[in-house]
Amino acid sequence: MIFFPNFKINLGLHILRKKEDGFHDLETVFYPIPLVDALEIIQEEKKEEPASLTLSGLAVDAKPQENICVEAYDLLKKDFALPPVKIHLHKHIPIGAGLGGGSADGAFTLLILKKKFNLDISEEQLINYALKLGSDCPFFIKNKVCYATGRGEVLQEINLDLSSYKIALINPDIHINTGWAFSQIQPKENWISLLEIIKQPMEQWKENLVNDFEKAIFKQHPSIREIKEQLYANGAIYASMSGSGSSVYGFFSKNSAPVFDFPENYFIQWLQSQL
Repeated sequence: MIFFPNFKINLGLHILRKKEDGFHDLETVFYPIPLVDALEIIQEEKKEEPASLTLSGLAVDAKPQENICVEAYDLLKKDFALPPVKIHLHKHIPIGAGLGGGSADGAFTLLILKKKFNLDISEEQLINYALKLGSDCPFFIKNKVCYATGRGEVLQEINLDLSSYKIALINPDIHINTGWAFSQIQPKENWISLLEIIKQPMEQWKENLVNDFEKAIFKQHPSIREIKEQLYANGAIYASMSGSGSSVYGFFSKNSAPVFDFPENYFIQWLQSQL
């Protein structure tokens, strides 16, 4: 059985407060985008190892048994009689890039296992399993435009149609340490809610729809700031860094044809703005 885990971008990202458990309360809008990995799971017979993993595509800097797909299998195996499986993951979504590619792979593993082995698991239960894998994982169980609060697991589906735009996605192959990024944030609780901001015309988002991570990360990595500036210089209606970086995206009108001047090693992709 093959699924195609997609990625997400963050439309705004506010860090509201740090809790006693060390996690942060935030608010963001998750928007799913049709750039995908490929994930295949097949059942294996007479195999001692419960789950084996093979990889292709972009290099993944982790041992197979530490991969989030295997972690997802192990989570469900604690509660269900899963047979041994072979997992193959082809990575195309940039890794450690603020796009949730790894989170999507873990969440989609849960979805495949549920479907393949007819597991009696509700969406709410899947979301709870997904949260054990990571804060972004619950979103990919729903995989629809969502306003997210808490750690990102409290999800409210919203109507937001951006299909009249195309998206430029730029990744400069810079890995941002998420823990460091959070340590640079001074939480604010007096933001205008993102639910209100996204109702505004996109032309107003430039001034109002903010990613709190940008200030510190742009200071540390000026080349990421320069991506955003170049997107605007080439006619982007709205541009932002996604998550804690390092990817930057820009919304453009569909009849625009900007010409970028980015280094050859940058990942550059034009995308449709809806699944």
